[in-house]
Amino acid sequence: MLDKNTKIIHAPIEVAGQVGLISEQLRKLGYQSNAYNFFINYLNYKNNYNTDAFELVAIFQLSLDYYDIFHFHNSLTFMEQFKDLEMIKKAGKKIIMHHRGNDVRSFSAARKGENYENPYVNTKSSLSDDVIHSNLSYFSEIADAAIVQDFELYNYVKDYYHAKQKKVYILPRLIETGKYTPVYPEGNKKPLIVHAPTLPEFKGTKIIEETIDKLKDKITFDYIRVENMSHEEATAIYKKADIVIDQILCGAYGNLSVEAMALGKPVVCYVRPDVQASLPSCLPIVSANPDTLYKVLKILLEDTDIQKELGIAGRKYVEEYHEASVVMEYLLNIYKEVLS
Repeated sequence: MLDKNTKIIHAPIEVAGQVGLISEQLRKLGYQSNAYNFFINYLNYKNNYNTDAFELVAIFQLSLDYYDIFHFHNSLTFMEQFKDLEMIKKAGKKIIMHHRGNDVRSFSAARKGENYENPYVNTKSSLSDDVIHSNLSYFSEIADAAIVQDFELYNYVKDYYHAKQKKVYILPRLIETGKYTPVYPEGNKKPLIVHAPTLPEFKGTKIIEETIDKLKDKITFDYIRVENMSHEEATAIYKKADIVIDQILCGAYGNLSVEAMALGKPVVCYVRPDVQASLPSCLPIVSANPDTLYKVLKILLEDTDIQKELGIAGRKYVEEYHEASVVMEYLLNIYKEVLS
Protein backbone atom coordinates (compact mmCIF):
# COMPACT_ATOMS: atom_id res chain seq x y z
CA MET A 1 0.00 0.00 0.00
CA LEU A 2 1.30 3.43 -0.96
CA ASP A 3 0.86 6.09 1.71
CA LYS A 4 2.82 9.05 3.06
CA ASN A 5 4.88 6.68 5.22
CA THR A 6 6.23 4.95 2.12
CA LYS A 7 9.96 5.59 1.74
CA ILE A 8 11.60 5.65 -1.70
CA ILE A 9 15.30 5.75 -2.55
CA HIS A 10 16.68 6.63 -5.99
CA ALA A 11 20.16 5.49 -6.95
CA PRO A 12 22.92 5.45 -7.97
CA ILE A 13 23.15 8.04 -10.77
CA GLU A 14 21.62 11.27 -12.00
CA VAL A 15 20.34 11.29 -15.59
CA ALA A 16 19.67 14.70 -17.16
CA GLY A 17 18.32 16.06 -13.88
CA GLN A 18 15.38 13.66 -13.99
CA VAL A 19 16.27 11.53 -10.97
CA GLY A 20 16.69 14.39 -8.53
CA LEU A 21 13.57 16.07 -9.87
CA ILE A 22 11.47 12.94 -9.31
CA SER A 23 12.75 12.67 -5.75
CA GLU A 24 12.08 16.36 -5.09
CA GLN A 25 8.53 16.03 -6.43
CA LEU A 26 7.90 13.04 -4.18
CA ARG A 27 8.98 15.08 -1.17
CA LYS A 28 6.69 17.94 -2.21
CA LEU A 29 3.83 15.45 -2.30
CA GLY A 30 4.64 14.38 1.25
CA TYR A 31 6.56 11.17 0.60
CA GLN A 32 9.96 10.35 2.05
CA SER A 33 12.42 10.21 -0.83
CA ASN A 34 16.13 10.71 -1.41
CA ALA A 35 18.28 10.46 -4.54
CA TYR A 36 21.99 9.60 -4.69
CA ASN A 37 24.42 10.25 -7.54
CA PHE A 38 27.95 8.87 -7.82
CA PHE A 39 28.63 10.29 -11.29
CA ILE A 40 29.43 13.96 -10.73
CA ASN A 41 30.03 16.18 -13.76
CA TYR A 42 29.92 19.75 -15.06
CA LEU A 43 26.14 19.72 -15.51
CA ASN A 44 25.79 20.28 -11.76
CA TYR A 45 22.20 19.12 -11.39
CA LYS A 46 20.50 19.75 -8.05
CA ASN A 47 18.10 17.79 -5.83
CA ASN A 48 20.32 14.77 -5.18
CA TYR A 49 23.15 13.83 -2.87
CA ASN A 50 26.49 13.55 -4.62
CA THR A 51 28.57 10.64 -3.39
CA ASP A 52 31.08 8.06 -4.67
CA ALA A 53 31.14 4.32 -5.27
CA PHE A 54 32.69 3.59 -1.87
CA GLU A 55 30.11 5.62 0.05
CA LEU A 56 27.29 4.05 -1.93
CA VAL A 57 27.93 0.72 -0.25
CA ALA A 58 27.69 2.32 3.19
CA ILE A 59 24.52 4.17 2.14
CA PHE A 60 22.99 0.91 0.97
CA GLN A 61 23.73 -0.84 4.27
CA LEU A 62 21.98 1.97 6.15
CA SER A 63 19.10 2.04 3.67
CA LEU A 64 18.16 -1.63 3.53
CA ASP A 65 15.91 -1.59 6.59
CA TYR A 66 14.62 1.94 6.04
CA TYR A 67 13.30 2.24 2.49
CA ASP A 68 10.32 0.42 0.99
CA ILE A 69 10.99 1.00 -2.71
CA PHE A 70 14.43 0.88 -4.30
CA HIS A 71 14.12 2.79 -7.58
CA PHE A 72 17.29 2.24 -9.61
CA HIS A 73 18.31 4.07 -12.77
CA ASN A 74 20.27 3.31 -15.93
CA SER A 75 20.88 -0.41 -15.21
CA LEU A 76 22.99 0.41 -12.15
CA THR A 77 22.64 -0.41 -8.46
CA PHE A 78 24.62 0.24 -5.28
CA MET A 79 27.11 -2.57 -5.77
CA GLU A 80 29.16 -4.10 -8.54
CA GLN A 81 27.64 -7.18 -10.16
CA PHE A 82 24.31 -6.13 -8.58
CA LYS A 83 25.09 -7.99 -5.36
CA ASP A 84 22.72 -5.74 -3.43
CA LEU A 85 19.61 -6.84 -5.33
CA GLU A 86 19.41 -10.27 -3.70
CA MET A 87 19.65 -8.64 -0.27
CA ILE A 88 16.88 -6.17 -1.13
CA LYS A 89 14.71 -9.00 -2.35
CA LYS A 90 15.30 -11.10 0.76
CA ALA A 91 14.40 -8.08 2.91
CA GLY A 92 10.99 -8.01 1.24
CA LYS A 93 11.49 -4.62 -0.39
CA LYS A 94 10.36 -3.62 -3.88
CA ILE A 95 12.79 -3.11 -6.77
CA ILE A 96 12.14 -0.98 -9.85
CA MET A 97 14.70 -0.66 -12.65
CA HIS A 98 14.33 2.54 -14.65
CA HIS A 99 16.07 2.09 -18.00
CA ARG A 100 17.31 5.37 -19.43
CA GLY A 101 18.76 4.78 -22.89
CA ASN A 102 22.18 3.44 -23.78
CA ASP A 103 21.98 0.93 -20.95
CA VAL A 104 19.50 -1.05 -23.13
CA ARG A 105 19.88 0.37 -26.64
CA SER A 106 21.76 -2.54 -28.19
CA PHE A 107 23.10 -2.32 -31.73
CA SER A 108 20.93 -5.14 -33.04
CA ALA A 109 17.66 -4.00 -31.45
CA ALA A 110 18.18 -0.32 -32.25
CA ARG A 111 18.83 -1.04 -35.92
CA LYS A 112 15.82 -3.22 -36.60
CA GLY A 113 12.77 -4.60 -34.84
CA GLU A 114 9.38 -6.11 -35.61
CA ASN A 115 7.88 -2.93 -37.05
CA TYR A 116 10.76 -0.51 -37.43
CA GLU A 117 14.16 -0.02 -39.01
CA ASN A 118 16.68 2.71 -38.22
CA PRO A 119 19.83 2.88 -40.40
CA TYR A 120 21.01 6.07 -38.66
CA VAL A 121 21.28 5.08 -35.00
CA ASN A 122 24.72 5.16 -33.36
CA THR A 123 25.17 2.79 -30.41
CA LYS A 124 28.89 3.27 -29.75
CA SER A 125 28.10 4.75 -26.34
CA SER A 126 25.81 1.83 -25.43
CA LEU A 127 26.78 -1.19 -23.40
CA SER A 128 27.66 -4.19 -25.57
CA ASP A 129 24.82 -6.38 -26.80
CA ASP A 130 26.05 -9.26 -24.64
CA VAL A 131 26.13 -7.15 -21.48
CA ILE A 132 22.69 -5.68 -22.20
CA HIS A 133 21.27 -9.17 -22.71
CA SER A 134 22.85 -10.41 -19.49
CA ASN A 135 21.65 -7.41 -17.49
CA LEU A 136 18.10 -7.54 -18.79
CA SER A 137 17.89 -11.28 -18.19
CA TYR A 138 18.85 -10.73 -14.56
CA PHE A 139 16.85 -7.56 -13.90
CA SER A 140 13.70 -9.07 -15.35
CA GLU A 141 14.15 -12.02 -12.99
CA ILE A 142 14.70 -10.06 -9.77
CA ALA A 143 13.06 -6.64 -10.21
CA ASP A 144 9.36 -6.15 -9.58
CA ALA A 145 8.90 -3.88 -12.59
CA ALA A 146 10.69 -1.75 -15.14
CA ILE A 147 10.20 1.82 -16.29
CA VAL A 148 11.23 3.42 -19.59
CA GLN A 149 10.71 6.96 -20.82
CA ASP A 150 9.26 6.26 -24.26
CA PHE A 151 8.18 3.66 -26.78
CA GLU A 152 11.63 3.48 -28.37
CA LEU A 153 13.15 2.01 -25.19
CA TYR A 154 10.05 -0.08 -24.51
CA ASN A 155 10.82 -2.20 -27.57
CA TYR A 156 14.26 -3.12 -26.24
CA VAL A 157 13.17 -4.38 -22.80
CA LYS A 158 9.58 -5.60 -23.07
CA ASP A 159 10.28 -9.19 -24.11
CA TYR A 160 12.61 -9.78 -21.16
CA TYR A 161 10.18 -8.54 -18.51
CA HIS A 162 7.02 -9.88 -20.09
CA ALA A 163 8.58 -13.35 -20.22
CA LYS A 164 8.78 -13.15 -16.42
CA GLN A 165 5.25 -11.72 -16.11
CA LYS A 166 6.64 -8.34 -15.09
CA LYS A 167 5.27 -4.99 -16.25
CA VAL A 168 7.18 -2.36 -18.20
CA TYR A 169 5.75 1.11 -17.61
CA ILE A 170 6.26 4.14 -19.83
CA LEU A 171 6.86 7.26 -17.76
CA PRO A 172 7.43 10.45 -19.78
CA ARG A 173 10.24 12.81 -18.90
CA LEU A 174 9.13 15.46 -16.46
CA ILE A 175 9.79 19.17 -16.19
CA GLU A 176 8.60 21.96 -13.90
CA THR A 177 7.12 24.18 -16.58
CA GLY A 178 6.61 27.02 -14.11
CA LYS A 179 10.38 27.42 -13.88
CA TYR A 180 10.72 27.88 -17.66
CA THR A 181 9.39 31.17 -19.01
CA PRO A 182 8.78 30.78 -22.75
CA VAL A 183 10.61 33.16 -25.08
CA TYR A 184 9.05 32.62 -28.49
CA PRO A 185 10.96 33.34 -31.72
CA GLU A 186 10.09 36.81 -33.02
CA GLY A 187 11.26 36.66 -36.61
CA ASN A 188 14.91 37.54 -36.12
CA LYS A 189 16.68 38.55 -39.31
CA LYS A 190 19.66 36.54 -38.11
CA PRO A 191 18.16 33.50 -36.33
CA LEU A 192 20.14 31.50 -33.79
CA ILE A 193 20.35 27.71 -34.01
CA VAL A 194 21.45 25.90 -30.85
CA HIS A 195 22.61 22.29 -30.44
CA ALA A 196 23.76 20.75 -27.15
CA PRO A 197 25.49 17.38 -27.51
CA THR A 198 26.47 15.55 -24.33
CA LEU A 199 27.29 12.58 -26.59
CA PRO A 200 28.17 14.01 -30.04
CA GLU A 201 28.45 10.67 -31.87
CA PHE A 202 25.11 9.53 -30.47
CA LYS A 203 23.34 12.78 -31.30
CA GLY A 204 24.76 13.11 -34.81
CA THR A 205 26.64 16.34 -34.13
CA LYS A 206 29.13 15.93 -36.98
CA ILE A 207 26.31 15.61 -39.54
CA ILE A 208 24.38 18.46 -37.93
CA GLU A 209 27.36 20.81 -38.15
CA GLU A 210 28.22 19.78 -41.71
CA THR A 211 24.63 20.58 -42.68
CA ILE A 212 24.80 23.93 -40.91
CA ASP A 213 28.00 24.82 -42.78
CA LYS A 214 26.25 24.09 -46.09
CA LEU A 215 23.26 26.21 -45.12
CA LYS A 216 25.45 29.17 -44.22
CA ASP A 217 26.29 29.51 -47.91
CA LYS A 218 22.59 30.14 -48.59
CA ILE A 219 21.09 31.73 -45.45
CA THR A 220 22.32 34.14 -42.77
CA PHE A 221 22.08 32.78 -39.23
CA ASP A 222 24.15 32.11 -36.12
CA TYR A 223 24.97 28.77 -34.55
CA ILE A 224 26.04 27.87 -31.00
CA ARG A 225 27.19 24.45 -29.85
CA VAL A 226 26.51 24.20 -26.12
CA GLU A 227 28.86 21.95 -24.18
CA ASN A 228 30.89 21.79 -20.96
CA MET A 229 28.47 24.15 -19.21
CA SER A 230 26.33 23.82 -16.12
CA HIS A 231 22.63 23.26 -16.72
CA GLU A 232 21.92 26.86 -15.69
CA GLU A 233 24.46 28.27 -18.15
CA ALA A 234 23.13 26.10 -20.96
CA THR A 235 19.52 27.10 -20.27
CA ALA A 236 20.46 30.77 -20.58
CA ILE A 237 21.63 30.09 -24.14
CA TYR A 238 18.57 28.00 -25.02
CA LYS A 239 16.43 31.03 -24.14
CA LYS A 240 18.13 33.03 -26.90
CA ALA A 241 17.62 30.35 -29.57
CA ASP A 242 15.23 30.53 -32.49
CA ILE A 243 15.66 26.83 -33.36
CA VAL A 244 16.97 23.98 -31.20
CA ILE A 245 18.36 20.79 -32.70
CA ASP A 246 18.30 17.81 -30.36
CA GLN A 247 19.38 14.50 -31.97
CA ILE A 248 19.00 13.13 -35.49
CA LEU A 249 20.05 9.46 -35.22
CA CYS A 250 18.40 7.75 -32.27
CA GLY A 251 14.74 7.94 -33.30
CA ALA A 252 13.28 9.50 -30.16
CA TYR A 253 13.44 12.92 -28.55
CA GLY A 254 15.52 13.63 -25.47
CA ASN A 255 15.53 15.92 -22.47
CA LEU A 256 16.83 18.83 -24.53
CA SER A 257 13.68 18.68 -26.66
CA VAL A 258 11.49 18.90 -23.58
CA GLU A 259 13.40 21.85 -22.14
CA ALA A 260 13.46 23.65 -25.48
CA MET A 261 9.71 23.20 -25.96
CA ALA A 262 9.12 24.48 -22.42
CA LEU A 263 11.07 27.59 -23.44
CA GLY A 264 8.87 28.04 -26.51
CA LYS A 265 11.43 26.97 -29.10
CA PRO A 266 10.81 24.98 -32.28
CA VAL A 267 12.64 21.66 -32.00
CA VAL A 268 14.25 19.54 -34.70
CA CYS A 269 14.83 15.89 -33.79
CA TYR A 270 14.52 12.56 -35.56
CA VAL A 271 11.45 10.69 -34.30
CA ARG A 272 11.18 7.18 -35.71
CA PRO A 273 7.79 6.65 -37.46
CA ASP A 274 6.71 3.85 -35.09
CA VAL A 275 7.68 5.97 -32.07
CA GLN A 276 5.79 8.93 -33.54
CA ALA A 277 2.70 6.75 -33.90
CA SER A 278 2.82 5.94 -30.17
CA LEU A 279 2.86 9.64 -29.17
CA PRO A 280 0.05 12.22 -29.12
CA SER A 281 -0.69 13.43 -32.63
CA CYS A 282 -0.12 17.03 -31.52
CA LEU A 283 3.62 16.47 -30.97
CA PRO A 284 5.11 19.59 -32.61
CA ILE A 285 8.70 18.37 -32.98
CA VAL A 286 9.90 18.60 -36.58
CA SER A 287 11.36 15.20 -37.39
CA ALA A 288 14.59 15.20 -39.40
CA ASN A 289 17.22 12.55 -40.04
CA PRO A 290 20.58 12.94 -41.80
CA ASP A 291 18.87 12.66 -45.20
CA THR A 292 16.28 15.37 -44.54
CA LEU A 293 17.98 17.76 -42.11
CA TYR A 294 19.13 20.29 -44.74
CA LYS A 295 15.65 20.68 -46.20
CA VAL A 296 13.95 20.87 -42.79
CA LEU A 297 16.33 23.51 -41.43
CA LYS A 298 16.10 25.59 -44.62
CA ILE A 299 12.30 25.71 -44.35
CA LEU A 300 12.41 26.66 -40.66
CA LEU A 301 15.05 29.34 -41.18
CA GLU A 302 13.13 30.94 -44.03
CA ASP A 303 9.68 30.87 -42.40
CA THR A 304 9.69 32.83 -39.15
CA ASP A 305 5.93 32.37 -38.72
CA ILE A 306 6.43 28.61 -38.48
CA GLN A 307 9.12 29.14 -35.85
CA LYS A 308 6.72 30.95 -33.54
CA GLU A 309 3.80 28.60 -34.24
CA LEU A 310 5.94 25.58 -33.35
CA GLY A 311 7.26 27.32 -30.26
CA ILE A 312 3.76 28.00 -28.97
CA ALA A 313 2.64 24.44 -29.79
CA GLY A 314 5.71 23.01 -28.07
CA ARG A 315 5.05 24.90 -24.86
CA LYS A 316 1.45 23.67 -24.85
CA TYR A 317 2.58 20.09 -25.51
CA VAL A 318 5.02 20.10 -22.60
CA GLU A 319 2.42 21.58 -20.23
CA GLU A 320 0.02 18.78 -21.14
CA TYR A 321 2.32 15.76 -21.32
CA HIS A 322 5.58 16.51 -19.47
CA GLU A 323 4.59 18.82 -16.62
CA ALA A 324 5.95 17.32 -13.39
CA SER A 325 2.62 17.36 -11.54
CA VAL A 326 1.04 15.37 -14.40
CA VAL A 327 3.87 12.83 -14.72
CA MET A 328 4.07 12.26 -10.97
CA GLU A 329 0.50 11.00 -10.95
CA TYR A 330 1.62 8.28 -13.36
CA LEU A 331 4.58 7.41 -11.13
CA LEU A 332 2.46 7.20 -7.98
CA ASN A 333 0.15 4.76 -9.77
CA ILE A 334 3.19 2.68 -10.74
CA TYR A 335 4.33 2.59 -7.11
CA LYS A 336 0.81 1.58 -6.01
CA GLU A 337 0.75 -1.33 -8.44
CA VAL A 338 4.23 -2.48 -7.51
CA LEU A 339 3.48 -2.37 -3.77
CA SER A 340 0.22 -4.28 -4.25
